[in-house]
Amino acid sequence: MQKNVLKTGEGVRISFTGAVEKRQIVKMVENCATGQCECMSDETKKKISDMHVDGMDGDVRLNLTGDLSKEEIEAALARSKVLNK
Repeated sequence: MQKNVLKTGEGVRISFTGAVEKRQIVKMVENCATGQCECMSDETKKKISDMHVDGMDGDVRLNLTGDLSKEEIEAALARSKVLNK
């Protein structure tokens, strides 16, 4: 799986390509939204006003809305237990 993090006008977009299933990214977002993950600090989580997953298996996009830096999201992805099994 390849991850590409881009800063956007509204926040950050993460593109996942290759060996990625959409349901895997949806699960990661659900874990984050319900506080079941430890990949990002509470401070970073508070900055996120919306998370939206679209695309299909092999080409999934996660849009995070909020005042986020590319670097803090890249660090969170590196710590994700869902992505790094």
